[in-house]
Amino acid sequence: MWGNFRNFIMFKLIKRILFLIILINILTLIGGRFFNPIITITQIEGLVKFHKLDRDYIPFSEMGNNVKKAVIASEDQNFYTHNGFDFKAIERAMKHNEKGKSIQGGSTISQQTAKNIFLWNGRSWVRKGLEAVYTFIIEKIWSKDIILERYLNSIEMGQGVFGVEAASQYYFNKSSKDLTKSEAAWIAAVLPNPKKYDPKNPTPYLNRKHKWIMRQMNFISLK
Repeated sequence: MWGNFRNFIMFKLIKRILFLIILINILTLIGGRFFNPIITITQIEGLVKFHKLDRDYIPFSEMGNNVKKAVIASEDQNFYTHNGFDFKAIERAMKHNEKGKSIQGGSTISQQTAKNIFLWNGRSWVRKGLEAVYTFIIEKIWSKDIILERYLNSIEMGQGVFGVEAASQYYFNKSSKDLTKSEAAWIAAVLPNPKKYDPKNPTPYLNRKHKWIMRQMNFISLK
């Protein structure tokens, strides 16, 4: 009898926890149209690992066009035209990964935003499945500019550094709206491996990527 009662209590507790998780996610999805997240799992991970949380949420209108174009050029050049998923980019990434030299992702900015705000780092099928669900939802209820704003405010851009404003202050001691084209390209160049690359000490690869982003920015339209 005691075993059945204990199982009943555990079942009710699990139901309440699941209900709370679902409720928090629904509120975050709805509230995300108006507010940046209080904190994300990735930010908590950075705080634990590097003992700091350097971030500065700013509205979309205060983000410089250079940094917007640089990040789109680097991460998702079809951002304003796709519906959350870029299947051509996914196909290119799969063909690249089949060669086995390095792992290349095909995630869009929308997918990365879903991961950064609602989920955690990792390559499990469970996380990727949840990422697809959240991507579909935010593409339906958030505008493209809101998705880009949430992304630019939450993306990890250094050890314990999150968002383009904090990154601008950290690397160049200025606001993101004042970044030159070259400085914005340096910040975008560290993506998607900001803990591996540093604009202050660029590798030959980072130098090549910086030049490539500079060229690609000429073809990016913010609409």
